[in-house]
Amino acid sequence: MTCTHTPACPDATSHDCCSAHTVADHSEQGWCQLCNGVILFDDGSYLAPDGHVERVPLSA
Repeated sequence: MTCTHTPACPDATSHDCCSAHTVADHSEQGWCQLCNGVILFDDGSYLAPDGHVERVPLSA
């Protein structure tokens, strides 16, 4: 996926990848897709485009 936001959203491999813009909101199902291809789940985890699952990093 290519981000068209200015400034550009963080890449899916960045530590702050979960701060990208939402492009598809399915909160009724417990998830949303971010501009960088990350799928963010309501349980505090995310699925990266490469297929790995991680916990959303806590912000300071």
